[in-house]
Amino acid sequence: MERMEEEINDSEYYAYQHFITNSTWDDVSLLRQLGRDASEELQREKRQNNLPVGVLIDESAHLKKGDKSVGVSRQYAGVVGKVDNCQVGVYCSLVNGERATLVHQRLFLPESWTSSPSRCEEAGIPETHRSFQTKLELALAMIDDLMSSGVLFDWVGGDGLYGHGTSFCRALHQRGLFYVLDVHKDILVYLQEPHFSLPEKKSGRGRRPTQLKSDCPCIRLDDYMETLDESAWVEEKIRKTAKGWLVLKIHKTNVWIKDTKTGEVFRQTLIITRTTDGKNEIKYSLSNGELEAYTHKEYAYFQAQRYWVERVFQDSKGELGLSDYQVRKWRSWQHHHVLVMMACLYMMKKRIENQETYPLLSVRDARILIIASLFGTEGNLQKRIQQMEMRHKKRQDDIDRRYKNNPCKME
Repeated sequence: MERMEEEINDSEYYAYQHFITNSTWDDVSLLRQLGRDASEELQREKRQNNLPVGVLIDESAHLKKGDKSVGVSRQYAGVVGKVDNCQVGVYCSLVNGERATLVHQRLFLPESWTSSPSRCEEAGIPETHRSFQTKLELALAMIDDLMSSGVLFDWVGGDGLYGHGTSFCRALHQRGLFYVLDVHKDILVYLQEPHFSLPEKKSGRGRRPTQLKSDCPCIRLDDYMETLDESAWVEEKIRKTAKGWLVLKIHKTNVWIKDTKTGEVFRQTLIITRTTDGKNEIKYSLSNGELEAYTHKEYAYFQAQRYWVERVFQDSKGELGLSDYQVRKWRSWQHHHVLVMMACLYMMKKRIENQETYPLLSVRDARILIIASLFGTEGNLQKRIQQMEMRHKKRQDDIDRRYKNNPCKME
């Protein structure tokens, strides 16, 4: 806001602060309309490319100083890979192919906040939001909001935090939603449906057994992967990248998971992918989709789509100011976020509109051109366009060279 005051004639910092922090405009309704607009845009894309639209869930941290900013606490911040003083938001992105945009968010409030009424009051947190909710509960509430708002999607994705949440997975399944969620390599699964019973007492001494035991052993995912030979993998080209095709080796099979809280056992489709570029990067996912409902390539596509959400966070933070705000209150957090998400959707629309003329148009490119068109001269705008076209030509030449040098990765 200080930079805006410096650049824009007759602007006033305190007017911006009032608009963000104190003005009562309805961010909730605006957020729902934004979700519908994004859904309409990506449904049009779906009709063009025949690719499913997904909702991907992820959290992102915003580093802060002090203890007054709403929700701030010492907690894990993925942006620096360690525990730090930060705010953490849980976000939903709508994605189709390489198009993605933020459509929902919830601020995570640690128990150090929800257990302090005075702190919540000072930050302006509504009473309806003062009870502690886990990130999984926030994610499920956002999914429900999107569905009730009329946002259309075909599947739900997320990282290991959400894949390990068996109650979250069952809640999605009960809503009739298809999901492909990442899990960690140390999760335990059964390779056949287990049946549990109390073991017989082995002698007349000691207590009678009280813990149920299965009739088949469980195994870690990474240990299971080590048992697979090359015939268990299918190699597929998933999507084009600037460095050639993303080629993955894919394995899928049925496994059974036990919910440690309820004791319920349910079948899942396990998807394992590994890269073929020598880095041997391995990812594990679980899905409630039937094993044969989707091909190896389709399941790998669902898993690989998280890449675009990471790109959305990079663009939103680096170009659109997602983490750059001078506000402390609950309402200002909500206002700032919905404005950034509007900008994110606008940028996605501009990239779609210009995909024939400028297929390599980035969010940074679009931001530079918007600034030049609003505050520069016609000559300055044309100079920025020429500079962009030169950058795009160099990038395209590099892409073409990579495909030429790797003919096995070409169509």
